Amino acid sequence: MIPEELTQGQYDTVYNFLSLVIASQLFTALFLIIALPRILPRYRQAITVAAVVCGIAAYHYFRIFDSFTEAFVSDAAGGAGPYVQAVGASFNEGYRYVDWLLTVPLLLVELIAVMALSRKVQSGLLMRLIPASALMIILGYPGEISDDNAIRGLFGALSTIPFLYILFVLFVQLTKTLDTQPANVRKTLGNLRFLLLLAWGVYPIAYLLPLLNVDGANAWVGMQIGYSVADIVAKAVYALIIFQVARMKSFADDDTFAAIEMSHDELTTTDTSGHSSAPTASRKAPAQRRR
Repeated sequence: MIPEELTQGQYDTVYNFLSLVIASQLFTALFLIIALPRILPRYRQAITVAAVVCGIAAYHYFRIFDSFTEAFVSDAAGGAGPYVQAVGASFNEGYRYVDWLLTVPLLLVELIAVMALSRKVQSGLLMRLIPASALMIILGYPGEISDDNAIRGLFGALSTIPFLYILFVLFVQLTKTLDTQPANVRKTLGNLRFLLLLAWGVYPIAYLLPLLNVDGANAWVGMQIGYSVADIVAKAVYALIIFQVARMKSFADDDTFAAIEMSHDELTTTDTSGHSSAPTASRKAPAQRRR
């Protein structure tokens, strides 16, 4: 499905989107590492995993970017002409699957870790989600690299089975644990599952393009854009929301920590449960009792 030739506009579009993903993932990872002290220790595992996910994605997008610039070259002055596949070089789509094999299970670990469930519940969820997510990626790869639509369709269907199982765990079994979470993060945690579903929904659409007889340079460029946007949403945006949940839960767990971290306006208008409260009396009381 990799086209023989790209126009300058198509080349520049893919080039710029790959650059956008590198910047998004790299600096999200740096932000999360720097901001670790701004959450309680019990939630730092989730944020560390989120930083690792973004770091892995940044590394692989560097490799994808290099592969792309080596695979398509132009002899025109200033690169103003068409870009054709270089002799002896090819674009390696496999980098994406290596990235997904590592990061997709870790995305699920982030969600479970930030919920800070009991070890038994946490282990039970991870033992189901991680193998299923890895199997989903592994089964999709043979179809991705095949030029035979029958093989592509077969492995696409097979990879859908663990995908549906993951949705079952997230939307049925995980829902039962949401009641144990602070009221002010319950909705956000529930919506995170929809964010994953939305982002992951882009991947099968791009995967199915050849089966729908949508091919050529425009379709390939569209697939690269789709994968890039989905990776930003599913990793960088998702990680920042996980960080916000960890902050909110930290405030709910420790009034003194909240008093230090929250802005003056937040302290005077909300308590750690998200309800209106008196300006500072409720914040000072715990600290006074500790003395």
